[in-house]
Amino acid sequence: MSGAAHIMFAGGGAAGHLFPGLAVAEHLRKLAPETQITFAGPGKPREKHTIRTAGYEHTTIPAQPIPQNPLQAFRFVTDNIAGYCAARWILKEQHVSLVVGLGGFTSTALVRAAAAQGIPFILLEQNAIPSQTTRWLSRASSLVCAAFEEVRPHLHVKAPVAVTGNPSRPAFEQLYRRKHATDSVDTLQFAGQGFSRQKRLVVLGGAGGARSLNESMPGALKRMSDCLADWHIVHQTGEGQLQETESRYQRCGVDALAVTFIDEIASLLFESDLVVCRSGGTTLAELALAGVPAVLVPYPDAADDHQIANAKVFTAAGASRLIDEASQSGTLETALARELTPLLVEETQRHEMSLRMQSLARPEAAAEIAGAIHQRLYGMQDRREAA
Repeated sequence: MSGAAHIMFAGGGAAGHLFPGLAVAEHLRKLAPETQITFAGPGKPREKHTIRTAGYEHTTIPAQPIPQNPLQAFRFVTDNIAGYCAARWILKEQHVSLVVGLGGFTSTALVRAAAAQGIPFILLEQNAIPSQTTRWLSRASSLVCAAFEEVRPHLHVKAPVAVTGNPSRPAFEQLYRRKHATDSVDTLQFAGQGFSRQKRLVVLGGAGGARSLNESMPGALKRMSDCLADWHIVHQTGEGQLQETESRYQRCGVDALAVTFIDEIASLLFESDLVVCRSGGTTLAELALAGVPAVLVPYPDAADDHQIANAKVFTAAGASRLIDEASQSGTLETALARELTPLLVEETQRHEMSLRMQSLARPEAAAEIAGAIHQRLYGMQDRREAA
């Protein structure tokens, strides 16, 4: 094989976009170590740190999400035009061979620029309702790697779609394989941990936190204090919300460990019994690998209600319970208490949900997508050289 390819992963800065790209890149690095891999995003400090720690280059592309008010409209237009122009220049200057769109506003600029310049691109669609970029450009893509079968009706009938599942971080893949390696002595030790440890409830709002969960969970758990004797509670608050959340737990008399961010989230979830969280595609894929039942509270302002659609897939499979903040009657605190109480006390119900959650796991998603990228870049060349 002559000449190393250059792959650019384009994401919007959110962890839910970034982690699947890093998972695929890790498999690509094993398949073709000579391949140059670069990540492009809006340049948030945590994003750049995560990418560089993983050993990849990062390039910043100016971009803005859809404005929430008229005052943001001018910057939305100017930044995104600048981002598109920068994307065209970077793709040409750095001799990019293929773009992988991870979702988000930076992804849109780079994927559009790739399409305009005839550079092949692959789209990772992480949600049950596809983004506008996926809808607009799916037919022109080399492949749409979808997390959900439910994506197909939203795309052009001739769009190349493969339902691969959503890639998960390597730590989740490794723990999943360890847990399910029935011929390994370590499996017995791993499984045995669940009988000796205290039951654990984890509350996740994503890296940025979920303000409504931070505000409502302490009061909801106070209502269920009689059910919490054997439970340890861990609550990830997100940046800037730790002290307020700690104070709420103290006022409610609930013993909980509140932290800004959980670095070792994989090992924590594999030793947890119940989760309360949003329903982004990456979160759900990782919950499935961990086999943890969940009460899902989708982000109510997600584009096209895609988190609601994601949650409905998992709830219909019996792996989760769903609370729709936007349409429920009464307070979120009341709804959380209603859904959590039976799950805290009924181990058989949690066990059944755990099995159903595990049935949704796609541990080969990242490897499958990496293989498709490798085939698109090197397959034709390999066949020519073998002829």
